Amino acid sequence: MTRRFYSALLMMVVVLLATAPAVSAGDKEDVGAAAVEWTKLFVSDDPGPILALYAKDGVLWGTLSPTRRETPAALREYFVAAYKALPGHTVAFGDQLIRVYGTTAVNTGYYTFSYVKDGKPASIPARYSFVYVKQGGKWLIVDHHSSAVPTPSK
Repeated sequence: MTRRFYSALLMMVVVLLATAPAVSAGDKEDVGAAAVEWTKLFVSDDPGPILALYAKDGVLWGTLSPTRRETPAALREYFVAAYKALPGHTVAFGDQLIRVYGTTAVNTGYYTFSYVKDGKPASIPARYSFVYVKQGGKWLIVDHHSSAVPTPSK
C-alpha cells in the first residue's frame, strides 16, 4: 500500500511539473531589464543599437508617428526622425505592469520623453505597450505602441 501511495504521489508531482507554465522566476525581471536597456539606448542619436532590441518583424506605432511602422527600414526612419525632433532626448519610465505568458510578455505603463525645445526643457508624457517574444533566450520587441497622454478635460 505504501509503495503504491508513493508511486502515485511521484506521478502527480511529475505531471504537475510537466504541465507547469514555462515561466522562470526571472522572466519578469528580464523583461524589466529589456525596458532599462531600451531606455539606455534611446538617448543615442544612432538608431542601430535600439533597433537591435526589435524582432525582424517588429512593429512600432510611435508617439510622434501618424502611421504604423512595420519594417526594419520604417522603424529606423522613425527613430532618425524622432531623434531630430527631440534634441537632447531622454526617457524615464514610470510604473510598469509586466505580464509573462510563456515565451510572450507584455510591458504596459507610462514614460516621459524629455528634450530641449527653443533652448528650454520640454517633455511629452506618454503611455506605452511593449509586446516581447523570447527568441534565442533574449526578449525582443514584436509590438510597440506609444501615444501621448491626453490633456485632462476641465
